[in-house]
Amino acid sequence: MSMAKIIRTLLIERDMTMTEMAEKLGTSVQNISGKLHRDNFSEKELQDIAKVCNATFSGSFILNDTGKEIK
Repeated sequence: MSMAKIIRTLLIERDMTMTEMAEKLGTSVQNISGKLHRDNFSEKELQDIAKVCNATFSGSFILNDTGKEIK
């Protein structure tokens, strides 16, 4: 699943609009919309989104052959 789809799901779960998210992040709706369209978020932006949505973002790699998680 793309990060953009995950963020849209997060917005639905939190009953939050892109406008509300943008305001809490101190950015414009156009900026959020563009990033969702391009699916282009830095890890810091993902951490900030998690914070304003009262969630935790955990980015990691999981090795397919061993199941080992690399954080």
